[in-house]
Amino acid sequence: MYTTPCLLSEVTVIEMVVKGLAVDSNSRQPVVILTDPQEKRFLPIWIGFSEADAILLALEKIPVPRPGTHDLIKSLVELCGLTLDKVVVHDIRDNTFYANLYLSRSGQAEVVEVDSRPSDGIALALRLGAPIFVSETVMGQAAIMDRTKYEAEMEEFKKFLDQVTPSDFIRYDSQGGSDKGPGAPGGPQPND
Repeated sequence: MYTTPCLLSEVTVIEMVVKGLAVDSNSRQPVVILTDPQEKRFLPIWIGFSEADAILLALEKIPVPRPGTHDLIKSLVELCGLTLDKVVVHDIRDNTFYANLYLSRSGQAEVVEVDSRPSDGIALALRLGAPIFVSETVMGQAAIMDRTKYEAEMEEFKKFLDQVTPSDFIRYDSQGGSDKGPGAPGGPQPND
């Protein structure tokens, strides 16, 4: 078993979904495209042909007469009483992405972290219904942003900032809760 330290407690991750597969027009290599749920950021990952086939079969839910490698691994995970909790693409070095599988057994707190190619992790996640995450660091290095959605969101935020006043915010009071905003009974008064 190959394990790679990832220390997820220190890594900020974003849940992603598989948007689809494409072919790079220059290299003719398959590319799996991940996106955040709002489809504002996209992460293209170049993969091999067999992994692209495995991902496509899972995306399209195409039955196969004999189990492929990822179907076999899915069966082994299930027969061993394990759950694939998540797949995390946590690093990119020299244009190579790195991922980990997080497996657990029902009723046990221990989680096993297993090194994986992202394409294999994605193919398994699709078969086992596990979420896929990507670290913010990887997104910052390799993601492509939908400029139209980003600019619209920034414009909306600027309008919000133009209209917001200090009294629109709620002050958190560690003694009595979070609903004591300026001017509210029990909250700071304008002359305070």
